[in-house]
Amino acid sequence: MIKAFIFDLDGVLISTDKYHYLAWKNIADKLNIPFDENDNNALRGVSREESLELILKKKEGTALSLSPAEKKKLLDYKNSLYRASLSLLKPENVDKDVRNTLITLKKQGYKTGLGSSSKNARYILEKADLFQYFDAITDGSDISKSKPDPQVFTMTAERLNVKAEECAVVEDSRSGIDAALSGKMLAIGIGDAKDYKKTQYPISFIKDLLSLTEILKNDGFIKIDDMVF
Repeated sequence: MIKAFIFDLDGVLISTDKYHYLAWKNIADKLNIPFDENDNNALRGVSREESLELILKKKEGTALSLSPAEKKKLLDYKNSLYRASLSLLKPENVDKDVRNTLITLKKQGYKTGLGSSSKNARYILEKADLFQYFDAITDGSDISKSKPDPQVFTMTAERLNVKAEECAVVEDSRSGIDAALSGKMLAIGIGDAKDYKKTQYPISFIKDLLSLTEILKNDGFIKIDDMVF
């Protein structure tokens, strides 16, 4: 029985992907490394440090050698560019279906958590006025392992005081879906993750989650690919 929904942030509840792209693109250009939107998509759900390493490896097929201090300087610069863009976020940038879905889930008795690899997650929630919809929040500042490791989701489940198998994760990245499955949680895919072969419950819009709760209410369980939750 599903008792809680755990949401990724970027690409699920609000989109700041273009801000990530522009910041990473700025750094890649300075290093003369080719970087396009497809490269940026590959960084979804990946930590800032690991993202930089992936970009550096694109330097003529071999990793560009930089000192830890040089890498930190680049990471700090990337984050400053990204946060400058985030400062422009407003509550109206959040789709009304997102707020309505979160409110409805709470009214139906489900716990809601946020599990994001971003260290800026709380800042984004503040700017978008989304804090009040979550019972527990875990972000990149809390974890030591990035997706596809399930740590961000299992930690959120612990903070929600529910078992992993009682959680449904809503993700837009393949690494996020892999993390949910590794953590023994129901994997719901939206956006790019909708068509991922490992996604157990694909949705086109965030409001489609409410159809899932109808199944839960009527049947008491979900059976997908012979897996019962």
